[in-house]
Amino acid sequence: MELLTGVLFHGVGATCAALCYMPQKKVKHWSWQTYWLAQAFVCWLALPLIGAIVTIPHLSTVLREAPVDAMLKTFLLGIAYGIGGTAFGIAIRYAGFSLTYAISVGISCVLGTLLPPIVHGELVTVFSKHGSGWIITGIGMGVVGIALCGLAGRFKELSMLKTTTNTFSLAKGLPLCFLAGVLSAVFGFAIDQGQPIAEVARKYGAGNFQGNVIYIFSNSGAFISTMFYCIYLHKRHGTFKEYSNTNNQRVASPLRSNFALAALTGLLWYCQFFFYGLGHVRMGNYKFTSWAIHMIMLVLLSSVAGLIMKEWIGSNKRMKWTLAIALIVLTSAVIALTYGNYLSSEPTFVRR
Repeated sequence: MELLTGVLFHGVGATCAALCYMPQKKVKHWSWQTYWLAQAFVCWLALPLIGAIVTIPHLSTVLREAPVDAMLKTFLLGIAYGIGGTAFGIAIRYAGFSLTYAISVGISCVLGTLLPPIVHGELVTVFSKHGSGWIITGIGMGVVGIALCGLAGRFKELSMLKTTTNTFSLAKGLPLCFLAGVLSAVFGFAIDQGQPIAEVARKYGAGNFQGNVIYIFSNSGAFISTMFYCIYLHKRHGTFKEYSNTNNQRVASPLRSNFALAALTGLLWYCQFFFYGLGHVRMGNYKFTSWAIHMIMLVLLSSVAGLIMKEWIGSNKRMKWTLAIALIVLTSAVIALTYGNYLSSEPTFVRR
């Protein structure tokens, strides 16, 4: 039951992640860097601190007793994750959303899942346990499903050739996709490296909320790298004034709305981390598969959200069949990973 609850929490977190970009469509008269820095402040700086204060008993004591090296590693990995997110945004400009999503998320899914057991020297041991075959199958199917989603999206982009290829450059986009995939994967590893901090929080009664203390360091690291890039863009384009420009009524009118939409984006993005932590502590012997489950469900639910919002209207049969197969494969991948985790938690009996 705990395992299924954990998977459901991962599903809630993935749903929040799948929906978090939707408010951006309603933002008016703001440049990307203005919107991005505003929502980053909420999801990577303000809410992780508020979440930890609310859910971690004796937080100041926990932070005093937590290992300094664990805090530093988690913070630095968070910085790398923030750079990966920026690379993802730039890659979309050159490679298109679908290829960027398929390559970056595919790499992040595999690398982010396998990195913790590899670094700890436990990969062979882990995959010799009961249910490991289903885990390997689930990860493999997840990568295939993500690739199929990317392929379906690429078909769609090609059908809109005139509007999607103005800046298309695979030579520029492909390296950025790989960089985004590798650096985005380290967030799962950041959570792994932050476990000693969570253990201290657990000792003081944090229970299943123990992971929230890790986000103080991982998310603030991501905010730092994002902030520097956004400030660079602000200086380059002279867009600092967009945060408070009230001279022009056309710009001033949606200002409150823009801040509210950025805050909503930040809230949804933070919720994916919040529910990820609640799911992660319930995953039993294969906790490292949390990242794969999260990423696969993110792609699955993003695709479903696109269907609900009628983004695929006008698609031909090839696109629809590719997307349908992708959704089936992704759903099967989640089932395989869940079943593998279930088998690992079942007692094994040795016949004498």
